[in-house]
Amino acid sequence: MRISALPLPTLRFAAALSATLASPLAAETPPAAPPAAPAIGAALDGRVAAFMKIGSARSPSFSPDAKEIAYVSDASGLPQLWIAPAGGGTPRQVTTLDDPVGVAEWSPDGTWIAYTVAPGGGMNQQVWLIRPDGTGARRVTDGGSETNRLGGFRADGKALAIASNRKYRAHIDAWIYDVAGGALTMGPESKGSAGYTDLSRDGKKALLLRTPQRGNSDLYLVDLATKKETLLTPHEAPASVFGLFSPDAKSVWVSTNAGREMTAFGRIDLSKATPGPVEILASRDDAELSSFVLDDAGTRAALLWNVAGKSELAFFDLKKKRFEKGPALPAELAFGPTFSKDGARLAMTVTGSKRPSDIFVLDLRSRTFTKSTASRHEGVDLDALVAPELAKVDAFDGKPLWGWLYVPKGYAKPGPVVLSFHGGPEAQEVPVFNATYQALLSQGIAVFAPNVRGSSGFGRTFVNADNQGKRLNVLRDVKSCVDFVVGSGLADPRRVGIMGGSYGGWVTMAALTAYPDAFAAGVNLFGIVNFLSFFAETEPWMAEISKAEYGDPALQAELLKNLSPLFKLEWVKAPVLVLHGKNDTNVALVEATQVVEELRTRKVPVEFLLFPDEGHGFRKLPNRIRAATAVTRWFATHLRGPAV
Repeated sequence: MRISALPLPTLRFAAALSATLASPLAAETPPAAPPAAPAIGAALDGRVAAFMKIGSARSPSFSPDAKEIAYVSDASGLPQLWIAPAGGGTPRQVTTLDDPVGVAEWSPDGTWIAYTVAPGGGMNQQVWLIRPDGTGARRVTDGGSETNRLGGFRADGKALAIASNRKYRAHIDAWIYDVAGGALTMGPESKGSAGYTDLSRDGKKALLLRTPQRGNSDLYLVDLATKKETLLTPHEAPASVFGLFSPDAKSVWVSTNAGREMTAFGRIDLSKATPGPVEILASRDDAELSSFVLDDAGTRAALLWNVAGKSELAFFDLKKKRFEKGPALPAELAFGPTFSKDGARLAMTVTGSKRPSDIFVLDLRSRTFTKSTASRHEGVDLDALVAPELAKVDAFDGKPLWGWLYVPKGYAKPGPVVLSFHGGPEAQEVPVFNATYQALLSQGIAVFAPNVRGSSGFGRTFVNADNQGKRLNVLRDVKSCVDFVVGSGLADPRRVGIMGGSYGGWVTMAALTAYPDAFAAGVNLFGIVNFLSFFAETEPWMAEISKAEYGDPALQAELLKNLSPLFKLEWVKAPVLVLHGKNDTNVALVEATQVVEELRTRKVPVEFLLFPDEGHGFRKLPNRIRAATAVTRWFATHLRGPAV
């Protein structure tokens, strides 16, 4: 079975401003804000809309006979559940909802497809079951404001793992749903966030993944009858783990970075009275294991390695303990691998900088890929899009920062450049298809998307290099990135913009206060600006697991206030565009309204776009078009890009 990960919040906290950081935050008189730049032509709108209409398909799950694949696609304009022939062909839409579908899982007995629905696009997603023919839809979870996650089916299809805060709002616990009877049974109570990663085939045991604080997790063996739990992965925090049972439940196959720098593949022996230690079986010095999946027979594992942001496929013979390199992928990235029941084929989501996400199936005998879906891209020549180059930036302390540099065709140096910062922060900028980037590039604006410290994919030390008092180093990294694009001759220093979503929104606003002369414009997409209001308004379980990373508001209120951009907006000079979803329960709407009100009070040019039917991010096609058009127009105006 497979369990789906839920995106974590988008911000960690930092310590007070160091005297060694050259920043006007310590100045006595704030600078005056410049007037807004004039508007540009209207031809941009149609071009941006064409990019945003490019479709996507993801979250594949085979039917038991491997003839069809259930997946999630936005072909209708909103992510919904679809089914397509595994070998390619005409798909059929299974759900026609007003809310977005998140992930899908076909039951091993073929009776049901489990999927999640996010009402209003918020985090209170609900778990549903539906028959493959589109009949018999029923909600598994309560349908209220609780947060739920879809795990996976037991091998017989009679039980389904979910995770939910339906009982205790301040933490998420593991539950098992009886598919026939409809009863939900809670597992051992957990602090923070928890869920079952696997259920044994005999129905007696489960693997429980606990995350008491962000960036640190442990795996437990649970006796489902007694709820007795045994820790399988003792380690010195922080470290991340994940695990799946062997068919006989005498082994647990794991990914882990406990006690090591790069995430690797290993095994825990459960055949004796006391579980054995983690035995590392496959590791790389140049890459991290991003995900793995086992075939139904328990003889082979498919491994996806993250190599500086690109995916590489490999296989591991679980019986002979032998590593085998896989075939080259059809594009730069692959996600969510899943075996067919007979183990002969492997489905996955494949995407790249010039390729929207689609479902591909690998025939393991011939080692050839077949494209099962065909995401639309009417009016856009994919081959004419811009692919990025991996660029290295030397940070202030000599550490290497890696980022993806997109340069428009025919670009005249120096010109306009936008720095884009990903969310997370435990996420990674990778060369995935990004329609907003391509829209900016079409306006002659280059994009540099770096991985500042705190990003994943570069080892355990790097992902934890922004924790607590180290947070200020992220702003130093931003300055190093500005120096890179200007110093290389790529950027006109008067035409540098900055944007980011979620955690990247905090990076954006914090950088605009720390380096007001470095940026000509900024875009804040649903970012945190006030840590105190974030903790007060976010989901209770989210607040609980975030204290170790951001700070405890009950004990460190002054620190959190000092590190919140909201209280330093007198230094902002650049015009700011703010976008937010009304139903966002991760980063609540108050984060947007208070920064907009404060900037208006200070006469800083600011525009605010509210999306009444969206949550943390924008999923409906009209809203995505509206958001991307606004962002592109904002930078094309204020960075003086070509008005075409």
